[in-house]
Amino acid sequence: MEDLPPEQVRTLLAVVDEGTFDAAAAALHVTPSAVSQRVKALEQRTGRVLLMRSKPVRPTESGEVLVRFGRQLARLERDARAELGMDTAEGAAGPVRLPIAVNADSLATWFLPALTRVPQEPQVCFELYREDEGHTTALLREGRVMAAVTSSPVPVAGCTVRALGLARYLPVANPAFAARYLAGAPDRFLREAPVITFDRRDDLQDAYVRALAGPGAAASPARHRMPTSEGFRDAVAAGLGWGLVPEAQAEPLLRAGAVVPVGAGRPLDVRLYWQQWKLDSPALARVAGAVAEAAREALLAPDSAPGGAVRGD
Repeated sequence: MEDLPPEQVRTLLAVVDEGTFDAAAAALHVTPSAVSQRVKALEQRTGRVLLMRSKPVRPTESGEVLVRFGRQLARLERDARAELGMDTAEGAAGPVRLPIAVNADSLATWFLPALTRVPQEPQVCFELYREDEGHTTALLREGRVMAAVTSSPVPVAGCTVRALGLARYLPVANPAFAARYLAGAPDRFLREAPVITFDRRDDLQDAYVRALAGPGAAASPARHRMPTSEGFRDAVAAGLGWGLVPEAQAEPLLRAGAVVPVGAGRPLDVRLYWQQWKLDSPALARVAGAVAEAAREALLAPDSAPGGAVRGD
């Protein structure tokens, strides 16, 4: 079996990160010709096309495997240097950087407090990628992040997975909005009333309507898109539409009378998981432990959702 020369793998990673062969050459302090030759040699060695020569360059499915391997290799090297007390090129020990993908609602409620629990000796710096929980695993497959909060229990190749718990969402609306649109069965209201969604890929509200009305049902085509968790919450409270708001955000609004339950008040519970690289990284292990501890306190246990629709099984 052919080996994978680290220099060629690092060059492939540089091309993907920089977007072009010329930019990768500048970052690596070599000529564009050298970059091209290394990538071609790696493609010949693996017998696969690794890059789509677009602008910016993108890895193929096979290329993603090697990009992920390259990032893991770089992480192991950085961890080893840190444990040995070796200095960086700048002459001082550098912090450990961990790229993590997390959905907006977790980020706005329980995830940031989890990160404050991570021991900072040695120092850990977080690079967070905000993405829908149904799509965070794509960043793992691409090797762009080392860990992710996701709704998928199926581990990405080269990753481990552990259950975190249930994130509960409450269907709510502004009282005046509900009084205006509420008529007949709850599912009819939710299918016809304007709705708030996070973005074009957000199908949480549609999933809720399907749980009430059956397969094929969907929320109204009259949709307002609010791409932040806080903006989503505020749009619902302002009366632009109904929506599923995380319980931690919805409860203060319910107590204040700013929103009322809709859809018969039936919650929707989303199973969340933590996926991370199979990597013996002390920093990653510390983060995983802190996230799991915070999730136990903030999320519902998997068997504590009576009467609620559950998404993510």
